Amino acid sequence: MGLTSAMYTGLSGINVNQTRINTIGNNIANVNTTAFKASRTLFQTQFFRTSNLGTRPNATTGGVNPMQVGLGAVVGATQRDHTPGSIETTGIGSDLAIEGDGFFVLNTPGGRQVYSRDGSFSLDANNRLVSIDGNAVMGFGVDQNFTLQPNVLSEIAIPLGTLSIAQATQNVNMDGDLSGGGTIATQGAVSASQALIASGGGAATGSTALTSLQSASNPGTNLFASGDTITVDGVTKGGRSLPPATFTVGTDGSTLDDFAAWLQTNLGIQTDATLPGSPGVTVSGGQLVVSSNAGEANAIVFTGNDFLSSSTTAPQPLLMTQTQSATGSGVSTSFTVYDSLGSPLIVQANFALDSTPNTGPVWRYYLESADQSGGMRSLGSGTVSFDTLGNFVAADGNQFSLDINNTGALTPLTFQINFNDVNGLSTAESNVIAASQDGFPPGTLSGFGVGADGVITGAFSNGMTQTLGQVAVAMFSNPQGLIAANDNLYELGPNSGEPRIVEPEQFGAGAVLSGALELSNVDLSREFIGLITSSTGFQASSRVISTSSDLLDQLLLIAR
Repeated sequence: MGLTSAMYTGLSGINVNQTRINTIGNNIANVNTTAFKASRTLFQTQFFRTSNLGTRPNATTGGVNPMQVGLGAVVGATQRDHTPGSIETTGIGSDLAIEGDGFFVLNTPGGRQVYSRDGSFSLDANNRLVSIDGNAVMGFGVDQNFTLQPNVLSEIAIPLGTLSIAQATQNVNMDGDLSGGGTIATQGAVSASQALIASGGGAATGSTALTSLQSASNPGTNLFASGDTITVDGVTKGGRSLPPATFTVGTDGSTLDDFAAWLQTNLGIQTDATLPGSPGVTVSGGQLVVSSNAGEANAIVFTGNDFLSSSTTAPQPLLMTQTQSATGSGVSTSFTVYDSLGSPLIVQANFALDSTPNTGPVWRYYLESADQSGGMRSLGSGTVSFDTLGNFVAADGNQFSLDINNTGALTPLTFQINFNDVNGLSTAESNVIAASQDGFPPGTLSGFGVGADGVITGAFSNGMTQTLGQVAVAMFSNPQGLIAANDNLYELGPNSGEPRIVEPEQFGAGAVLSGALELSNVDLSREFIGLITSSTGFQASSRVISTSSDLLDQLLLIAR
């Protein structure tokens, strides 16, 4: 009985050390497996045969210890070491590593949720972020405005080359100098046509029909007929050429006032009562009079053959002559804004020195755009003021709307001009530019990056960046309770606890590193030592069996 028990005891030693060698072998085999977690085998005593439980000491005799003989060892447990491994930089943007605690959340093709520390991900044909085996990476998506939806777990998609976006301009930031030492703009350029009369005689008035309009120098010849077109071309404003515009003489009796109103709109003359001078296009003393807004930057100049008619009798019906020059220091700049579809719109800004009170210089700016609907070139005007040291103080009327009807874009386009970076020092020459604006033309998603917080930021070809989603992390109260599966995966175990899906760097979760992978945490030196001690234990246990066998043989010889 005793020798037989010894043989079984030795056998148990062989079994447990063999299990430990298997565990060590698996660790060594996975020394280069991404994010592999090493395991260890723990032994426990098996049974004890108790001959005597022992006795208490008394007044006459001492105590006796229990008498027990062990019957071997068993495998008590295998434990996985979830200490994070070292981080290896790969330079591949879709490779992710968790620096700290937590697991990536994956969705199998069968819809089962699994977990992994292996972040060797890539994009599949459907632009989903997936593992090597096609399991979809789960995270938090965004709505149509690219706002994260933190409570909605979904598959992460990064539609490279297919997602296009644009952004309407909301802010334009000006920069430069508006010199406070210039000349105040008190008047604008004025030009007048030749003397005009009505076909019935007498000086032309605003109510005179265009089909009855004649030149005083050539009475009896009507300048226009019904259906004629009048093209205005070659006009400059502040030295810049204005785009051509065409007016059609209506069959319902277009008047000289109608033409004057159209011309005023297309020249971008602003007629607000608060503006200096008397700007506008009027009919006065039998002449068509064009009065520009104050300042040299607003000066409208005609070349002499700016009005071209389709009429064969008067191909150049109106001849404009300048009667007053503009005064006042000024500067102009143009910039591009974008509508909601990403279409570019050109805006012209003309500046004129408005006043120089004791509190500091004040400049007036005029905005216009040929891209506004209905030929309404003017967008409005405002003022920008500085203190006596040239520092920006305030901008008035700096909110503008640009009508873009029938373009498919959101209308009107509303944007604000910011002058915080403009100064009013007395420089030799004023110079203002639009340093930046926040609109973008259409752009296609061309790249992405993942931050430490797991937020995926997309980079578009137009320079825009937008949030595309956020990688989720699963936390467990007992990670050792997870069940290891194939392909570097873990499944929920009875003793792991329920997963808590959180954002990286929140609630104890680690940070996400992009362009990196976690290495195995196997310590080869420790494994080799364990291999030596396990093989020694295996050999020693086998000697117990061989020794017991020899002794049994001796007993058999005695029996003979």
